[in-house]
Amino acid sequence: MAKTTRATQFLANLGIAFSVHAYEYDPDADSIGLQAAEALGEPPSLVLKTLMAELDGRPVCVVLPSDREVSMKKLAVALGGKSAAMMKPAEAERVTGYHVGGISPFGQKKAVPTAIERAALSEPYVFINAGQRGLQLRLDPNDAARAMKAIIAALGA
Repeated sequence: MAKTTRATQFLANLGIAFSVHAYEYDPDADSIGLQAAEALGEPPSLVLKTLMAELDGRPVCVVLPSDREVSMKKLAVALGGKSAAMMKPAEAERVTGYHVGGISPFGQKKAVPTAIERAALSEPYVFINAGQRGLQLRLDPNDAARAMKAIIAALGA
């Protein structure tokens, strides 16, 4: 498994400290984020999932703890839109350049508006997908939010 991805290069270019952690990816898991948390031996609140959505027809990214569901209404309000809906997996792969299960908010093909769950910023560290299935980045959540140029909001349903 490659330890260098577009996501790791993106963070390294910004001078952001992180470590890379591999885990056994289960493609049949009901929840990729919860499975990653279990495989890493970390609480789900520290393992953030990256979801792609559409806001008024345009792509956006949302990052929140793997044990939470995103409120589309709160996401739309946070990013200044009228309505949001989950993006279809094939479209998410096309927009980001990553495969589902390995989508990272860092180093996507094209930067899109991104929101991160406010509660995650109070944690000492978080894990975020490194751009490859079975690979996570461990970093300071405030550094992650800065790197994503993220809007910080309460996004949980």
